[in-house]
Amino acid sequence: MKSLKSTVLILITSFIGVSCYSQSRYISKVYEFVPAPGQFVNKLPDYDKGDTHEDICLKVLEAIGGENSSMISLGGYGGYVIFGFDHMIPNVTGQYDFKILGNAFYSDTNPNDEASKEGGSCEPGIVMVSYDANGNGIPDDEWYELAGSEYFKAETIHDYSITYYKPDENKIRTPDSDYPFLSDTTYIRWETNRNEAGYMPRNTFHNQSYYPLWIDSDQLTFTGTKLAYNFYDESGNGSYYVLYAYPWGYADNHPNHDERAGFKIEWAVDKDGEYVDLPGIHFVKVYTGVNQYCGWLGETSTEIVGAEDLHFDNSFITDTEKHAEEKNLILLRNPVRDRLTISSKTDTHVTILNNAGAVIYKKEISAGTTEIDCSNLIKGLYFLVSEKEQIRFIKY
Repeated sequence: MKSLKSTVLILITSFIGVSCYSQSRYISKVYEFVPAPGQFVNKLPDYDKGDTHEDICLKVLEAIGGENSSMISLGGYGGYVIFGFDHMIPNVTGQYDFKILGNAFYSDTNPNDEASKEGGSCEPGIVMVSYDANGNGIPDDEWYELAGSEYFKAETIHDYSITYYKPDENKIRTPDSDYPFLSDTTYIRWETNRNEAGYMPRNTFHNQSYYPLWIDSDQLTFTGTKLAYNFYDESGNGSYYVLYAYPWGYADNHPNHDERAGFKIEWAVDKDGEYVDLPGIHFVKVYTGVNQYCGWLGETSTEIVGAEDLHFDNSFITDTEKHAEEKNLILLRNPVRDRLTISSKTDTHVTILNNAGAVIYKKEISAGTTEIDCSNLIKGLYFLVSEKEQIRFIKY
């Protein structure tokens, strides 16, 4: 059997209206929001006393779900958000499949800039994806990291772990006389599994608690891939920092208008760094990928504004679609949920088989359009076979 990655997703633009319910190209649900400590935590979004994790997730959805374009902050290294869509985003070989919007921008002048580098405020977040293999609609299946440009580099650290300790908000502050913007240099203590330790300072610009107040725990631990520092003190005196973009594969790393704000599902790798073939994805996790502090700018924290399925309007044209007029049999919605709509030029016999080759359904259909109820099928990959053609489709 060919790789799932080569799954043909036959989507005919002129029949896009054939669907049993209204879908959205944007984020439809937020499952988890666990930011690491940071200067925008409890502000993006606002925490109100008594808020639970469920309350905060709803606020995050209000900020970045649908066509909303407010902003959330993931805090320092490891802080994350998990969101999902109301449908599967297909894996289309060679194309960007979805986009994550942030607030990255390039500065007009970078004294240390090289021709091949772009810098400004680029706060890279690592992206992970999951396919709802068990079909239960929640992100409890295996996660795969999208291997960006830095994944296989020697300076990238995998299995990096950091623990932040909840601060005493009433402690005596330790300001820095040389840097008046630092109001407490020993604010939030952290340690890593690389024998590193330090503090996240509090600055004069943000005086609320930097520790997520809806989380009832005295410490927070995050584990993942850590990217190398991407900042440079262009001024040499701490007054002008530039955060340089990595080439590709990270959230909040390039401006939203840049195609490199897009992601390809084919970049997915397993825990051993081996590429995997996924038919598509339902869930996305983004976490801050660097552990760095940039003077008056504070900690580097990935910000998210939204996300969208880049195939939702069917603007991509596959080879099958280009030659649709040559096909006898086409599907008018793929992936599908409840009803499979088939258009055939002739009377024919069709059979549906599951991924293991077992026959699920047989039917004689007439020329024209036929609908088949597939609501009783479990989520997964299927094959529609006629007398002359075989088409793969996905039930989600």
